[in-house]
Amino acid sequence: MYDTDKRKLLSALSHGAIFFSTTFISVGLPIALLFVSDDPVVKDNAKESINFHFNVWLYGGIIGFLVWITFFLLLPLAGLGYLLHWGLTIWAIIHVFSNPDQPFRYPFIFRIL
Repeated sequence: MYDTDKRKLLSALSHGAIFFSTTFISVGLPIALLFVSDDPVVKDNAKESINFHFNVWLYGGIIGFLVWITFFLLLPLAGLGYLLHWGLTIWAIIHVFSNPDQPFRYPFIFRIL
């Protein structure tokens, strides 16, 4: 048996790391949790968080490029991107607190890990 409170906390930290920054620094926390934790649900949540980081960077780059080449006419698209990635992250955190025994899976993302 694994400690449910510890599982909730570490899983929420893994998903919530994207709030620290959208740069490469924020992915360090889920990577560390992937290697340090022995809980399989925490490891699965850390992998999913790392995959989500990669997707946020990919889509952020695409949206940023589109905004730039349209001379900022598509700037609302960037705002929509932020709302989407923040909303999905909040959904993930709520999920890990309400159902700590099941890892969260983000919809519509590419999974490398």
